[in-house]
Amino acid sequence: MEDARESVRKVERVQGGRPGCPVHRGADGTWEIRGYAAAREVLRATETVQAGLGVETVEKMPSRVRRPVLYQDGPGHREQRRQTARFFTPRHVDEHYRELMTRVAEEQTAALRAAGTAQLSDLSFTMAIEVVSDILGLTHSRPGLRSRLERFFPEEFGRPGLASLHGLYWLLRQNTNWLRIHLADVRPAIRAHLKQEREREREDLISHLLAEGCSGAEILGECLTYAAAGMVTTREFICVAAWHLFDDPELLDRYRAAEEPERLGLLREILRLEPVIGRLSRRATAPMRVGEASIGAGELLTVFVDEANADPDAVGRDPDLLRPGRSRDLAPSPAGLAFGDGAHRCPGAAVAVLEADVLLSRLFALDGLRMTGTPRVSFKDEIGGYEIRELTVTVPTSGT
Repeated sequence: MEDARESVRKVERVQGGRPGCPVHRGADGTWEIRGYAAAREVLRATETVQAGLGVETVEKMPSRVRRPVLYQDGPGHREQRRQTARFFTPRHVDEHYRELMTRVAEEQTAALRAAGTAQLSDLSFTMAIEVVSDILGLTHSRPGLRSRLERFFPEEFGRPGLASLHGLYWLLRQNTNWLRIHLADVRPAIRAHLKQEREREREDLISHLLAEGCSGAEILGECLTYAAAGMVTTREFICVAAWHLFDDPELLDRYRAAEEPERLGLLREILRLEPVIGRLSRRATAPMRVGEASIGAGELLTVFVDEANADPDAVGRDPDLLRPGRSRDLAPSPAGLAFGDGAHRCPGAAVAVLEADVLLSRLFALDGLRMTGTPRVSFKDEIGGYEIRELTVTVPTSGT
């Protein structure tokens, strides 16, 4: 049954589209896709390739170096996704990662009880790092993986022009960060996998990539791609979901009382309203039509995920309100296009939602848990993404 709750977005992105226009050409010539049906059409199209997300830099790599799966398209990409799909099925996630998620969540709540206060972005990032590291097979990292990832994915996102001192510094810094992660995390994992491959069969991405004959540099690229997709975004998802629950006592009561399937549905509705990645870009490889628009080969298309996810024709009335239990079936997921769609749909959707619930259900079971202060939101304009910081959680300590 649909719930008429009046919760609204916590994150307001700057919009610039034409009201009621699902497809139109922007001022810079890019096609802007804001309707749900049109967005699905673009994301599922076979006449497009991945754009944005640094793909221009990846295209400059030597042809002998295999691109990370995020930057592949066509038959090779489909085959790679088929081979790795087994790591992300709901059954595999439940059987292989739930125990780890539970352990990490209990460790994080115990640390919060002991300290009395913590930044939720820290707790959620730790959870995401542990889970994705296990999926990847980064099992022999030196201490400090979290700080290395923080340096690689800084809060101030974006690449300055290289024809400046700032640009040269950026290039040097990022190359140094690549090297740190390779030496401290990826190379030790590769060595451990090669040593153990005759002893037992491993079920993780590095094992798969080694079996495919990938080099250390190629494995590093894949690991960083999955780190961005599975660690950084999940941290923000957990934070925005907690923010909604803290600010809506009725919603929180419902979440606390619900069984897991209903809790997962509630979290997906939050993600529909607050997709972490708000912009997905594709480049047309052949003439194509999207709705009434004729797109030429080579033209750029940008899907505005947050706006598509609020298309009333797809999600029903009051699309800008949080309404767990919406009666409409929303393909490909109750979260709408928050995980994308088509060939590049995020494979870790089931992982992200489950780990968010495992952590949040335990946090909100703590007596006296509350949010203090006002969360700070910043934006990554290149991907229409957000970061939530200074969401401080507190609980009474044993001495108070």
